[in-house]
Amino acid sequence: MEAEMEAEMDERMVDGNAVAGLLQEVFSVEATTAIGTCDSCGTAQPLGAVHVFQGAGTVLRCPQCDHLLVKIVRTDTRLWIALPGVRSLQVVL
Repeated sequence: MEAEMEAEMDERMVDGNAVAGLLQEVFSVEATTAIGTCDSCGTAQPLGAVHVFQGAGTVLRCPQCDHLLVKIVRTDTRLWIALPGVRSLQVVL
C-alpha cells in the first residue's frame, strides 16, 4: 500500500516551474490588503494594519501580541522575504 502511494505521489510531482503562473498571480496583488493570520495568537488582519519596524531590514509584528510575522531584507539586486510567524496569508485575486 505504501509503495502504491509513493508511486502515485511521484507521478504527480513536477518542478517549481509548474506554478509560475500561480506565483505571478499571487505576487502581483495589493499586499497591504492581504489578510495574514498570526501563528502565535491567531489574529487575522490586513498586512497594512501590522506594526512595522525598519532598520537593517524590515520587520512586521502582530499588533495584538507583538509576535514576529515577516522579515524583509533588500539589497540593490535581491529581496529576501521570510514569513515565520504567518500561519496563513489570504489574497484576493
